[in-house]
Amino acid sequence: MENKEKTDKKVKTGLVMEGGAMRGLFTAGVIDVMMENGITFDGAFGVSAGAAFGCNIKSRQPGRVLRYTTKYCKDWRFASFRSLLKTGDIYGAEFCYKTIPYELDLLDFEEFTKNPMEFYAVCTDIETGRPFYHKFTTGMDKDMYYFMASASMPIVSKVIEVDGKKLLDGGISDSIPIKYCEHKGFNKNVVILTQPVDFVKKPNKFLPLMKVIYKNYPEMIEDIKVRHIRYNNTTKYIKQKELAGELFVIRPPKALNIGSIEHNPEEIKRVYNMGRDTMTSLLYDLRRYLAK
Repeated sequence: MENKEKTDKKVKTGLVMEGGAMRGLFTAGVIDVMMENGITFDGAFGVSAGAAFGCNIKSRQPGRVLRYTTKYCKDWRFASFRSLLKTGDIYGAEFCYKTIPYELDLLDFEEFTKNPMEFYAVCTDIETGRPFYHKFTTGMDKDMYYFMASASMPIVSKVIEVDGKKLLDGGISDSIPIKYCEHKGFNKNVVILTQPVDFVKKPNKFLPLMKVIYKNYPEMIEDIKVRHIRYNNTTKYIKQKELAGELFVIRPPKALNIGSIEHNPEEIKRVYNMGRDTMTSLLYDLRRYLAK
């Protein structure tokens, strides 16, 4: 009976995409190769840049991330300290989440809506310190605020208020949402990391400043205190499942060495191409894993 239940269990494929600001260009390169080779998933979960860049796998737009990041990386409205001073966001919210997707390099909202792939982004509720997982529908209007919230880094971004919640970067509370992916019933999963295999996260050096800025949100501060412990426990869990053949992991072969903002198109292409090269080298293995 137990064997029959295992045989009858529906396979649901999931894709989990870590954030990391411009390290997300590695993820963009990975998913572009996936799309070009017809690799699809039943669900995808993105955090921060993993959501803002990763959403293009649902709208089926390979090349879009590289196109707009190289074109606008020198535009102060895209990402700069000037933007931080003028708008309160180091990544200009108006430009990144309205001007680009609605006017300059359109997100294909029709395809995003039509694609049956479930897509979730992780945000952090700063009043509770807990992760909030938003499931997208059209990618437009209110959905766009959740993209923004997921990628709103502490200190250099304004708090996003939507649906009565105050939200910031999902990486604070759940940097790699593999367990939530499993909780949602996805049982054949792929994780894209933006750090190499030997990376160990350290305590946040900006914690004293955060205690001042977010003094009214003690639950989030407590979360930030243990973020490195939670992150390292998650990567340990991922390695264990990977070794057992229960998870397929795609990670950069070495540290990406790109900052939170990047104005050099060649650096953007370098990290993006590292993602492409890594995924290309793993295509055969990934197909075998998904076919089991």
